[in-house]
This record gives sequence, C-alpha cells and structure tokens, in this order.
Amino acid sequence: MEVRIIHFYPDLMNLYGSRGNVLALERYLRQLDCDVTVEAVVPGGGADFTRGDFFCMGAGTERAARAAMEDLGRFAGQLKAAAQDNAAMLFAGTAMDLLGQTVREADGSAYDALGLASFVTEHGKKRIVEDVYGHTDLYPEAVVGFMNKCGTVTGVEMPLLTKLDLGFGNERERGAEGFHWKNVFASQLTGPLLVKNPKLLETVAAAIYARRGKPLPVDRPVDRWAQAAYAVTEEQLRLRSQAK
Repeated sequence: MEVRIIHFYPDLMNLYGSRGNVLALERYLRQLDCDVTVEAVVPGGGADFTRGDFFCMGAGTERAARAAMEDLGRFAGQLKAAAQDNAAMLFAGTAMDLLGQTVREADGSAYDALGLASFVTEHGKKRIVEDVYGHTDLYPEAVVGFMNKCGTVTGVEMPLLTKLDLGFGNERERGAEGFHWKNVFASQLTGPLLVKNPKLLETVAAAIYARRGKPLPVDRPVDRWAQAAYAVTEEQLRLRSQAK
C-alpha cells in the first residue's frame, strides 16, 4: 500500500524532537510493507493534498506557531476537506492551537486559526511545564507525555484525553486534554508523542488503513525499546499520580 505523509514545517515546528512523530510512523508503516513518501511543506511551498494520507505538524514556540499560521492559512480549505474525508492528522504541542478558531496572545493581540474546530486558545504569561498521565477512549492503555504551554483552550467538545490523573488539561488541572474528531488527533503534549505511546502510533496507523477500507495486518511490528520505555514512564507517572 502506498502512503503519503504531509509534514508541515519540519524545521520551524520541531521543538522537543517533534519530527520523531513522522519518523516513527514512517518506520512503522514501512515495517508493514507500505511504500511511504514523506512530503515536507515549507513556508511558501506546497504539497499535493489530494494524495495525502497523514498530515502532521509538531510543536514550536508561540512565535513560531504564529508564523506557521500565516503560511498555513492558504491551505485551510484543503485541510478541512481532507479531515472531513477521514484523512489521519496529528497536530501536537502548539500546533494544536492552529486547529481552532482563534489564538489570543498574552500581549492582547489575536489571530485567526484554521477553524477546523470551534475551540479558542488564550495564552497567558505563566508557563505550565509538567508531565501528563491520562486516558483516552480509543484504547485501554494510559497516555503519557510532557507539556510546556502558556495558556488554556476553551470550547473543546471532543477531547483526545477524556481524563487526566496527572497534569493540566485544556482548561484546568486534571481536566480533559486535546482534541479528537474523525481521524484528527491533537494534543498539547509536546515532543515525539507517537514514540512515547506505542499504542497511539498503532491507532494512527489503523486510521490510515481504515480510510483505505483495510484493517491493520495481524502481524504487526513491535518496537521492544519503545515498549520498555513506555512501561517505565507509565509506571512512574502512575505512581506519582496516585501519591497526589
């Protein structure tokens, strides 16, 4: 099966090794014998969205995210159409902000986002830097990660993480976090989220296959190093959440 990955601004939006999300998915799909093409979108450049199976943007500084949005806006219609057509997407870290209606900056300025969802992001002057341990309705295993953000997200009707045992959610401590609609996965957890959470990697791959009307192959690759790292992180964060 041929799979095309559209990676938005891999240099501008690559805090905490966000590029690892694309590398992990590409490797996983190749191990499933897929023919994978990764097409990078750079400011002023373009891509063939009609052939995109997976669209990804990683984390950047708040300033970088605003710069990315200045370029990304020209693709708003195409991205909305792809999402409606069940294309798989991952927007992580500050990239999640760009899926909503508006981003309000700490200095009082604001800018329009893609409008794929109805939520609003409001930045403040205080940063929220902490580990996260949460749960999704997509599978039983916990989701682990790290957050470094400076604001709140209001108006999310369908969160990716429905409950947090540790960490700050969209609006409050231990509240729901992220956004999920059709095959759009978004979270303010930063860094290589798909590397840290092997089950989420598998879930994203399954979404790509499902759009083609196919199930994931029964014989699937297992990254024992990633599984072991997840097990250690999950245990330690679970113990910390229980101690609070």
